[in-house]
Amino acid sequence: MPRPTGRVLTLLELLQSGGTRTVAELADRLGVEGRTVRRYVDQLIDLDVPVESVRGRYGGYRLAPGYRLPPLMLSDDEALAVLLGLVAGRRAGLTTTQHTASETASAKIRRVLPKHVARRLDTLLEALAFTDQPGESATPDAGVLLTIADAVRHRRPVSIRYTDRDGRRSERTLHTYGIVAHAGRWYVTGKDPDIGEDRTFRLDRIADARTLPGSFEAPMGPDPAQRVLSGFATAEYRHEVTLRIHGTVEQIRARLPASVASLEEHEPTADQDRAAERWLRVELRAERLDWLPPALAALDRPFVIERPDELRDLVTALADRLASHARQA
Repeated sequence: MPRPTGRVLTLLELLQSGGTRTVAELADRLGVEGRTVRRYVDQLIDLDVPVESVRGRYGGYRLAPGYRLPPLMLSDDEALAVLLGLVAGRRAGLTTTQHTASETASAKIRRVLPKHVARRLDTLLEALAFTDQPGESATPDAGVLLTIADAVRHRRPVSIRYTDRDGRRSERTLHTYGIVAHAGRWYVTGKDPDIGEDRTFRLDRIADARTLPGSFEAPMGPDPAQRVLSGFATAEYRHEVTLRIHGTVEQIRARLPASVASLEEHEPTADQDRAAERWLRVELRAERLDWLPPALAALDRPFVIERPDELRDLVTALADRLASHARQA
């Protein structure tokens, strides 16, 4: 039979799962009477666990926000999930600037893991391999991240101090639509009311964020993630490329995703299959062109280069090299 201390910890675990739990429900789960549940609740309160009583027909007990984090109860699988999430987050660069926060959180959980669970975790980490190399990604300040997230939720303007890739500093106002994690970096997208255009900013380049009075209406149309990808595809770079490619949207996107190129789709006629191959216009901007001929070769679809001529020369040179290699014995 479980000891009273074990039942108190089980009660805490039930309350941490969220929502309001009735006395009858808790008594049934713990295998005790209602007055015993109330005694266990009093013990949690004595330990400074913020349990509050909810009156009414659907009343009972729930955890209230407290001045500190109450003791956290995790099952074996939950502990493994949290630790693996911290490992993956560090690997992907999706952490705050306080790198030690994830390390100390991992250490605290590892320290209280049962030995058999710790062995399972160590076995998994030893067997785990990543196909990409960890980068030295700059990560955003936690305060900036949380301030902008609050502005997104409440549709409040925010003032940011930003340093662009050329080192130029500026202060600007942004109507934030959303925060997007992409390729190991954090981005915020929104409208710059001073110029009346949508902009995307890297969060690690924002030195300070401050919520401003007022509010704004979120626009209709693409979601924040799609806006960020479209912003990448239309960013100012050295070369502007226009192609016509014969294929389906899925075939083209396999080599030229939305973060790289914009795709002009034409509404098919009533007798035309939407998934059928057809000529589609593709536009992209790039600082260098040398990666594009191999991508077009891998695409293996008929294409026409409208601009620039330099790309046409690079594709021809690649074709000549491939033909030369193929003829070698």
